[in-house]
Amino acid sequence: MLKALNGLLAVIGGVGGVLVLFWALNALVERLGPKWEARLKPYVFVGPAVLVVSLFLVYPTVRTVILSFADARSESFIGTRNYSDLLGEADFRQTLVNNLLWLLVVPSISLAVGLAVAVLADKLRARAENITKSVIFLPMAISFVGASTIWKFVYESRAAGRAQIGLLNGVVTGLGFDPVGWLRTRAFNFNDSLLMVIMIWLQAGFAMVLLSAAIKNVPDETLEAARIDGATELQIFFRVVVPQIWATVLVVFTTILILVMKIFDIVYVMTNGAFDTEVVANVFYKQLFEFGNNGAAAAVVVVLMVAVIPLMVYQVRRLRSEEAGR
Repeated sequence: MLKALNGLLAVIGGVGGVLVLFWALNALVERLGPKWEARLKPYVFVGPAVLVVSLFLVYPTVRTVILSFADARSESFIGTRNYSDLLGEADFRQTLVNNLLWLLVVPSISLAVGLAVAVLADKLRARAENITKSVIFLPMAISFVGASTIWKFVYESRAAGRAQIGLLNGVVTGLGFDPVGWLRTRAFNFNDSLLMVIMIWLQAGFAMVLLSAAIKNVPDETLEAARIDGATELQIFFRVVVPQIWATVLVVFTTILILVMKIFDIVYVMTNGAFDTEVVANVFYKQLFEFGNNGAAAAVVVVLMVAVIPLMVYQVRRLRSEEAGR
């Protein structure tokens, strides 16, 4: 507790120091005269931001990469042994496969559900549309841990003959069948799919809001022109609406994709990685806080960071190309 408090005070002090430095430099530059003020003021405004980013992002990143080549206690360098040990473990390879499944399934289905709801809600009356969107968006107000706790009661399973408090098993046993161990069923990654349902439930509202706004901005003239040309509603949607909202579709997909790559809370609360549901972020947590292996934990973070970088680069390039086209 004391260490956490000291860390918080250090962060507050660091931010406060940056603000004081900015104020002092700004005051100094203003006294140098118009000529020097015009030259130096841009650096005064950019400088604190660069300092904060370097202090809280660049330095920790570099430090983590260095520690990934060190031993468990960060006392001596051991080369690439942490990486070879991780990639040599069958469990970690299964973890990478699990993360890949999350990447393939969750963004696609979240986008599809959000788009379907946005299109269907757009056909409703204003009052019904608002109610429908509010219900779909409501899970966004719940934290990942809170949502996982809710769904834990949905998937809860007890031995046959005991009272079932899980919603699904309450229905199953009520129909006369034996209870099902939903999160223990590994066949065809069934339990992984059930965890993905939680994430889809949480992110569908986010996708719906952005896509609904994009659909409403599609000019009515283009829709009417397509109808006059004899296009069906399905053809209008895929050939007229989708191309005009494609930029928003990519934004939603990429945002959810980056979020899914860092998935941790749901898996930690629901299974803690048991029954072949492990993900990379949960491996990092276990290596650092349960096993005390700083080197392996840092290596896991670097692997995750390397996987995220291409997506970030793509997102930045796409945003720049959009800005250039305006």
